[in-house]
Amino acid sequence: MRRRTLYSLLAALLFVVALAVVLLLRFHAPPEVARLLPESDAIVYFNLKPVRAATHFDEKPVTPAPEYADFVNATGFRWERDLDRIAIALHRMPDPKGPNGVVAYSAVAEGRFDTSRLSMWLQANSRSMETYAGHTIFTVPGQEGRVLRIAALGFDMIAASNMPTTEQIHSMLDRYSAGASPFSGSSVLAAHYDDVPYFALAWGIGHVGLPFSENGHVQVFGVPLPLSEDTDLVASLSYRTALHLRVEDFAPSEQDAAQTTTNLQTILNLLRAFVPDSGTANEQALHRVFAGAHIEQRKSHVLLTTDIPSELLRANANSR
Repeated sequence: MRRRTLYSLLAALLFVVALAVVLLLRFHAPPEVARLLPESDAIVYFNLKPVRAATHFDEKPVTPAPEYADFVNATGFRWERDLDRIAIALHRMPDPKGPNGVVAYSAVAEGRFDTSRLSMWLQANSRSMETYAGHTIFTVPGQEGRVLRIAALGFDMIAASNMPTTEQIHSMLDRYSAGASPFSGSSVLAAHYDDVPYFALAWGIGHVGLPFSENGHVQVFGVPLPLSEDTDLVASLSYRTALHLRVEDFAPSEQDAAQTTTNLQTILNLLRAFVPDSGTANEQALHRVFAGAHIEQRKSHVLLTTDIPSELLRANANSR
């Protein structure tokens, strides 16, 4: 009797330990929408639920373009109200002058979808359909010769890709069918997700400069930044007492990191001088962003941190 009781207690203990391990792995795992993404050069992720709760940007919906208005009327889906989480994989294109430009994307979105109305819209607007892994893939014509492949993964999740081939949408469906275990995910996630702070509302990892790259360098609004387009970055937004921005640059060497630190500090000093600490509320808040920014070299890494005032976030949300 005592032996049976001991075995029962041991079995119960092993079950509790196994459950704790599974929960711990789930806690440390990337979000499911990111784990479903195919191989890519970079990934960006947004969790819109807490941002929506803080800024109420869904109460002032964007005035839609005519095509988007038709989509909203047909499906009932409004991204500012119904989209909760989205992860986007960025794929470098071999021909920057091709129909997909420099970068194509694959995405997994989670939110509130009326799957019946969405399927009707897709059937009416798609030029072809394919059944794969028990899901229907709709191919919708895009602009400038592009195509967009869309598939519903479940009642609250869809996958899409505008890559020229079906490889990426098939990969996402395969990952979904496999159950999206906490061990799954692309090599980009495996390489850098551990560098993303816990509870980040938004993050980007990999060659994050891809959408802004030109002639081998990163440019934002025409201003060249001291970063190669192949530089690995981990950028994140987290909420502490304020919205905290953290950007980490993984340079090839300590010497490269030192040069990047010097160049970024020069740019930051120019921005501090250019943006006044008086004027509109937005200008004052933006000045505090630059004034509070800190750049630090950690061997071959360069770390930039700053806080973003909540009033700046609300002002931009309310100005939409």
